[in-house]
Parts: sequence; structure tokens; C-alpha cells
Amino acid sequence: MSATIVVIGPERTLPTLRARFESGGRVHSFTDAEAIEALEHIFRHRPRIVAVEREFSGTSRGVALIGRVKDDPTLAECEVRVVAHDASPRPSGVRRPAAPDTTPPVTTMQQGVRRAARVRIADGTEVLVDGDPALLIDLSILGAQVVAPFALKPNQRVRVSFADARGVVRCVGSVAWASFEMPKNLPTRYRAGIEFNGANAESLSLFFEKHRRS
Repeated sequence: MSATIVVIGPERTLPTLRARFESGGRVHSFTDAEAIEALEHIFRHRPRIVAVEREFSGTSRGVALIGRVKDDPTLAECEVRVVAHDASPRPSGVRRPAAPDTTPPVTTMQQGVRRAARVRIADGTEVLVDGDPALLIDLSILGAQVVAPFALKPNQRVRVSFADARGVVRCVGSVAWASFEMPKNLPTRYRAGIEFNGANAESLSLFFEKHRRS
């Protein structure tokens, strides 16, 4: 564990955050757009304090970063502080506050998927979302959950294509919820729930019956 301090937040907040923590040791700062670089630095140098600007801590990237730091046993001595750039930091005695809840809110799509018997899909099953490959996690006649290496945002309109030996099933829908993830030893990714708009129920049923997890 080094004596350094890492501060992360929107670029406009960094001068204030750096000035606040410089009296406590050597400070390394990263913008919110450099979350991945910040995480790599944290794992490599194991700083004494990681200060996350409050505005950034509530974003999907901020939640994912805090979660990775809190969950890694090699960083057990690292103190995570959520701070406002225009207010005093939390007292040093408050150690590693809980990360914001990452559970996506229950939406109409999610409730509908449950009513329509959401089916877990076999590992490694791919679909195309706007022409790019993503992993299919579960599926129903009303919607799907996918994991993708590219950004997906709530309310984004998307085209989803399911292909196998039977042919191709094409659906149009919108992203009901999305979260950014930083899984250990894996590339960053987005997890999203997609709500279909007028999909072919029979074709989708045939697809998920063939590809359901055994």
C-alpha cells in the first residue's frame, strides 16, 4: 500500500480536488473519461485513498469503478471517499462507503418479460445489436437481456437479429435499462435490457426453446 492519493471526477472539478488532498500526500488525478486508466493505476500502485467526485460516483462508470475497488481483496486497506468538489470531504474515519445501488430499476419491460416466461439462454449465444455482436443472456417474446462491448443507453432505439439454422429473426426495440460493468480480468462491457416493439412471438419462442440453457 503506497502513500499516494488518487482523485477521479469531471475535468472541471479536478483542480479543486487536487488542492484539497495535496496536503495529505502525492496526488494522481484522472478525469471521469479516464476511469479505466484510473482503475489500472489503482491496482498497480494501491493508493492509500481513492477520492471519487460525488457527481461521477452516481454514474454507471463511477458505480462500476467503486465496486471493483471495494470487491478486490488486494485493496482492502484502500480508503474510498465520495466527495463533493464544492464541499468538505467525508471524515477520514468514514472508510470505504458503500457504492450506489447498481440494480437497474424495475421497468415495464422487465415485469413484462417475467410474465412472458423469460428464458435463460445457453452461454456463448450471440445476437446482433445494430449489426454488432453481443451476448444474449435471456429472452422472452417481449424483450431480451444482452451484454455488449459497445455502449448502450436507455431509450436508445436498436435493431436486434437472432440467427441460427432455422433462419433469422429480426426485432426492433428500445433499451429499457443499461449498466456499465468492469468485470475482473475481462474487458469493460455494457449490460442492457431491450424491450421489443411488435416482435414475432412464434419465431422468438422457437429460437429460445432451441437455445435455452440446459
